[in-house]
Amino acid sequence: MTARLASTQTDFVAALEQVLNARNHTVGDVAPVVRDIIADVRARGDAALVDYTTQFDNVTITGPGLRIRDSEMVEAEAACDPKVKEALALAAERIRAYHEVQKPTDHRYQDALGVTLGWQYAPLASVGLYVPGGKASYPSSVLMNALPAKVAGVERVVMVVPAPHGIINPAVLVAAKLAGVDEIYRVGGAQAVAALAYGTASIAPVVKIVGPGNAYVAEAKRQVYGQVGIDTIAGPSEILVLADGRNDPRWIAADLLSQAEHDEMAQSILITIDTRFANAVSDEINALLKHMPSAAIAKASWEKHGAIITIEQWHEALPIIATIAPEHLELAIDEPENMLPKIRGAGAIFLGRHTPEAIGDYIAGPSHVLPTSRAARFSSGLSVFDFLNRTSLIDCPPAAAQILAEAAAILADAEGLPAHALSLRLRLR
Repeated sequence: MTARLASTQTDFVAALEQVLNARNHTVGDVAPVVRDIIADVRARGDAALVDYTTQFDNVTITGPGLRIRDSEMVEAEAACDPKVKEALALAAERIRAYHEVQKPTDHRYQDALGVTLGWQYAPLASVGLYVPGGKASYPSSVLMNALPAKVAGVERVVMVVPAPHGIINPAVLVAAKLAGVDEIYRVGGAQAVAALAYGTASIAPVVKIVGPGNAYVAEAKRQVYGQVGIDTIAGPSEILVLADGRNDPRWIAADLLSQAEHDEMAQSILITIDTRFANAVSDEINALLKHMPSAAIAKASWEKHGAIITIEQWHEALPIIATIAPEHLELAIDEPENMLPKIRGAGAIFLGRHTPEAIGDYIAGPSHVLPTSRAARFSSGLSVFDFLNRTSLIDCPPAAAQILAEAAAILADAEGLPAHALSLRLRLR
């Protein structure tokens, strides 16, 4: 049953932790299997990719057949629903525009001693994008991962996507074209991550890998980290909604279910000060579940991991938000801007009654790739910054060196590093 908590109950903190920790589960130790797959790809390259593709995707191909051909891109565009293409184009335009504004600028300044300091940004040379196939096929995720990279200036964006029974959602390929993806390969799983990290005859290695996947993909990203960079290890989706009684309960019910339908392990939580409204939302959820095609998954998520929390005053929500550190946070309350400065730890915040989380999933502009599993306490959503290197700049003129070098040499002596001290003192008059 969906948890019902009240901030006034004596064991509230413990009860909340119990709700949050209920999703901690063991999928099974896939690390040994992933380790073997990575080693096999490193040893046999394309041959291993072909074998695993045959085994897991029921597709027989050769090494050269791994790459999606231009003719297949044309076929995908023809097969894609025109309305979907139009919506993807609008989303791509908005996502690109948002990240153009987000691009940071280089900066230099001169301090009182005449030392020039600053930083400059340079795009990563190459990025690999993992895109799930099969049932969890999301063209929006292609845009949300690839466009920030392209706006950052990454020259080579490589996409890998499994093609179960030889089928790839045409909208995924259309999205890849809109986002400017440079290469696409029909390979998935841990083997695709290994290929991106170490390279094969067909797939040149990249310097960073982004994108969601199953437990094997997540573990593979964990194991190749250090050889390449990664974005994050993504967990199940989650939403926290603060809503008062002035909302339509059906709207809020749909918002909560929008995340619950992703995965049985997803988590949807409502916080309100109005008990009658809480009951109304619960009733609307039950009503909506009777007609939703995704009801089986959403119902399991809502009943196993969902929660309704009632509080006395809105300020009580702040420590709860900090504890949950939600991936998505909706503030469907009066004057939500007033609460913003006090919020810490949320992947994305949706302000007002007409800004459902789903608008951020597709078309608002910011990337929908956000920290999950309470990781918003210490990390942020995917952005242009994830595809840039920031390099510090230091230019010390002779006069400034005379002032700074001896102090630096003293510190070098104190740390037992005489060559450091020598390189500094040689520059003193």
